[in-house]
Amino acid sequence: MRALTWHGKHDVRVDTVEDPGIVNPRDCIIKVTSTAICGSDLHLYDGYIPTMKAGDILGHEFMGEVVEVGAKSTLKKGQRVVVPFTIACGSCYHCGKHQYSACDNGLPADNQDIAQELYGHPMAGLFGYSHMTGGYAGGQAEYVRVPFSDVGPIVIPDGIEDDKVLFLSDILPTGWMAAENADIEPGDTVAVWGCGPVGLFAVQSAFLMGAERVIAIDHFPRRLELARKFGAETLNFEQTDIYDALMLMTGGIGPDAVIDSVGLESHGLYVDNVVDQIKASTFLGTDRPHANRQAIIACRKGGRVSMPAVYGGFVDKWPLGAFMEKGLTLKTGQTHVQHYLPGLLQAIIDGKIDTTFLISHRMDLEDAPTGYQKFHDEQNDYTKIVLKPGLNG
Repeated sequence: MRALTWHGKHDVRVDTVEDPGIVNPRDCIIKVTSTAICGSDLHLYDGYIPTMKAGDILGHEFMGEVVEVGAKSTLKKGQRVVVPFTIACGSCYHCGKHQYSACDNGLPADNQDIAQELYGHPMAGLFGYSHMTGGYAGGQAEYVRVPFSDVGPIVIPDGIEDDKVLFLSDILPTGWMAAENADIEPGDTVAVWGCGPVGLFAVQSAFLMGAERVIAIDHFPRRLELARKFGAETLNFEQTDIYDALMLMTGGIGPDAVIDSVGLESHGLYVDNVVDQIKASTFLGTDRPHANRQAIIACRKGGRVSMPAVYGGFVDKWPLGAFMEKGLTLKTGQTHVQHYLPGLLQAIIDGKIDTTFLISHRMDLEDAPTGYQKFHDEQNDYTKIVLKPGLNG
């Protein structure tokens, strides 16, 4: 089969690789009909995530048709399914609490030591996202093996096109959980850093959860325009002092809740960010958390910080004193996708949530390397790329 593979920083290629097969009775094999390039994939593209190996198959946002099932799978051949990016067993302690991204059994035993050493505990497995998260082949391919297929995938009713439901795999539930973690109350003002896919879904979700005002922060005009379509007020961080603007907009109090949708590759010519970039380039540091620092400083006293953004290692110059003195609360984590799928699918069916606004480009899987380069370098125009195996053939 054909699949997109990682070969190093800014080097991804579509190769012919071995077809996947059933390994465990709970597995299924799906023929991928749609897959997307995620902002988190760019961290791999930029070489920020450790434990990648040449030839690893990328992609964690995908859906398709079931073509083969293991003896204990609950799926049937021919069903259309969306697959969560998190791989969870459904029966361990954490899955029992619907904390699927903390699953004890999502990682193969051989991969658990890596995460144990770095983070203290292993987490759930992730498709196409390094050997630290299981070394699972991803979904930017013609076919993919789905472990625990009796727990993860959700069956899509006939008549609903892929574009409407594909983002159930990751970014829609991630944006929803980001808003939920902000503990939004009626009348709240919520500030969202980053108007990429997750940030835009967080904006949409925050309004649905009762926020009175949402202030979206970015520097790409097209992304800010999309945020305004949901009713958000917007700030361009290249043109505005964000802290001063937020204080002015909130009468000096600050936002009730802040959402960091930027993550470990913050942009902007700020002193702390320049230092972070130098450290990262000289292997003296990993993450660039400027947006997170800014969000904490701007958040009102007693406010809430939600962090759906990906961070991979250690950070310094983090404003712990401000966090403590202001009495803030932080909620974060990989998304418990399986927990949110039924409700979000129904919201899409009922017309309460739209996802198609985000798609700017569709490409054949064979064009994926160009897609990565465009999504990386032209983020104003390329808000979301959907890859379709066989689109041009």
